[in-house]
Amino acid sequence: MEENIERYKEIEKSITSVFRKSIWLKFVQGIKEFEMIKDGDKIAVCISGGKDSMLLAKCMQEIKRHRQMEFELVFLVMDPGYNEINRQKIIDNAKLLNIPITIFNSNIFDVVEKIDDHPCYLCARMRRGHLYKKARSMGCNKIALGHHFDDVVETILMGMLYGAQMQTMMPKLHSTFHEGMELIRPLYYVKEADIINWRDYNKLEFIQCACKVTERRKDDEDGSKRDEMKRLIKQLREVYDKVDMNIYNSTKNVNLSTVISYVKDGQVYHFLDEYDTKIPKGKEEN
Repeated sequence: MEENIERYKEIEKSITSVFRKSIWLKFVQGIKEFEMIKDGDKIAVCISGGKDSMLLAKCMQEIKRHRQMEFELVFLVMDPGYNEINRQKIIDNAKLLNIPITIFNSNIFDVVEKIDDHPCYLCARMRRGHLYKKARSMGCNKIALGHHFDDVVETILMGMLYGAQMQTMMPKLHSTFHEGMELIRPLYYVKEADIINWRDYNKLEFIQCACKVTERRKDDEDGSKRDEMKRLIKQLREVYDKVDMNIYNSTKNVNLSTVISYVKDGQVYHFLDEYDTKIPKGKEEN
């Protein structure tokens, strides 16, 4: 028992010491910049059992200990149909890391298994819906997900190259179908490579996707496209190590005067709408 206590304390300490610059400060940066946590919040930290959500849980515990804001945390594990080995692995890791989890069941894997078109997209939507519902029943007003910086950049590129649209994964958003609920992504600025380094440094083993659908559908479109983006970004980083940050920053530096059209609140705005009413005065263009 004493050994387990020392183990989780060492893991906690590594976040703010060994990985202070690469993980902790970037986690805090995202929280503060996007005002993800406010006094009085009750946040459901959603744990899938993978490295990202487990790190998220530890970071959320750590920032609560700093007591700069008064808020509550619950740690939700939704079992969408894991096999017994994976379910037990999540339970064991939560115990090892001193995370007091609440587990509830759903039949998402069984439902998604019957879907041919975009099963990963449907699974993600269903998971989020179940988590919102459970979190609200526990008095929460927010759910926190473990998406990291690489997820953000991959989403931007995937939208451009395969969706012909410019969009990003937002750091926080209001739920469309669950009134009064918000979603936050506290690991927004933390890179996946640093999460992997934290995992390996502490000799931790987490479950992977654990989805029996994708185990049999290796050619799933969303999965393969996201994997393509991972490989592409890795190649681009070898040429210019700040390329991923520039891709992300492009979504913060959009010049609406130099885009053909954009969409806001479902309304399409085209540059021709005001083209003839905004004739520039002064020096003539070359």
